[in-house]
Amino acid sequence: MKPQHKVQIENRTAKITIMGLGYVGLPLAVSFAKAGFSVTGYDPSDKKVATINAGTSDISDIPSESVNELVATKKLTATTDETTIKQADIIIICVPTPLTASFEPDMRFIESAMTTISANLKEGALIVLESTTYPGTTREVISQDLEKQGLRIDTDFFAAYSPERVDPGNKRFTVQNTPKVVGGITEASKDYAVNIYDQIINQVVPVSTTEIAEMSKLLENTFRSVNIAFINEMAMLAEKLDINIWETIDAAATKPFGFMKFTPGPGIGGHCIPLDPMYLSWKAKSSNFFSRFIELSQNVNKSMPEHVVGKAMMALNKEGKSLTTSKVLLVGMAYKENISDLRESPALDIHTLLTKQKASVDFLDTRATSFIDHEKEIKQSIPLEYDRIAEYDLVILLTCHEDMDVTKIATNARAILDTKNFLGRTFADKTTALGFDANL
Repeated sequence: MKPQHKVQIENRTAKITIMGLGYVGLPLAVSFAKAGFSVTGYDPSDKKVATINAGTSDISDIPSESVNELVATKKLTATTDETTIKQADIIIICVPTPLTASFEPDMRFIESAMTTISANLKEGALIVLESTTYPGTTREVISQDLEKQGLRIDTDFFAAYSPERVDPGNKRFTVQNTPKVVGGITEASKDYAVNIYDQIINQVVPVSTTEIAEMSKLLENTFRSVNIAFINEMAMLAEKLDINIWETIDAAATKPFGFMKFTPGPGIGGHCIPLDPMYLSWKAKSSNFFSRFIELSQNVNKSMPEHVVGKAMMALNKEGKSLTTSKVLLVGMAYKENISDLRESPALDIHTLLTKQKASVDFLDTRATSFIDHEKEIKQSIPLEYDRIAEYDLVILLTCHEDMDVTKIATNARAILDTKNFLGRTFADKTTALGFDANL
């Protein structure tokens, strides 16, 4: 970092561009704008840009009031014009990193961002990648590519990696109070990135290299995926043994050391947990290493929707009914509570499996109110009318938002499949639960 960069940051004259205004980019842009920086959000979506410039947020964690105030005071603006990047002293990349059909890293969005940046790069600008990716991406796709164009690191540009840690719907942990890992291609690049994040984040955690920063994010999420798979497998075993897994977990969690509580469910969803382990697995294979734990955990977690449908069939059989002649209501399509995100949601797979079994399937979700099913048809949520619940032969509880009263849903339901222990031991006479009650 050059002396003038520190001065620009301290006096808030450094201009920041955030590339990608989704659930990672918009909260980051708002945080920097609130701290007094002039922030431009670049996004190729005309609709998203128009929404933000109208002072409206399309991210549930960011109130529209905050966006409106920052837009009105010209601290935040959104654009589809890539030439505005020429004015940026700091560029932060927050673009998607999906998988290809063959479950390999899809680098199109990062590569496209870098093509745009290299054509509009201001001399001495800092480029920070926040998108989750495999170790080596920042060095190979950002730094080395720019150096091949004749640019010099720490002179013509600076480069760093800082993994996003956004947890959509989490009101406790925000951009400000979630520790931020930062690694630079060089010490100067790391110092530059640490300095800018210090302005909005309580605790910045510098690490030695960008590869360590990249690996740390994959370690975090793969750790979670593996442990969820383990507890999902324990839940299925507990069913075979006629043991209540939920009470078992609560008992084990009383140990004050050496145990970390994870709970089973219908599968894993969201952009991170289902996909990030595959980035690590791909990198392992490219280094001639087979990551058995990662592969096994993916298989277990992917099997959960099918297991849920099997439990649904048993619950209906207990009532003397078959799946093919039954009306089923899925409660919650979003992958977690209090958000509208459907990405990789296991509820989508459960819906597909049920419809392929010829069941009549509706869903209720106050946040994710519509989706396109496997036959490319648009499905709409039924309204939140509790007395309508009684119309269904089976209600499957998948995700319950705070504005959905699970007790009222259960009261009106004829039969229930509880996949996350929403009800505990209440309504036991009509409830089948994931993790116990195997002997139907």
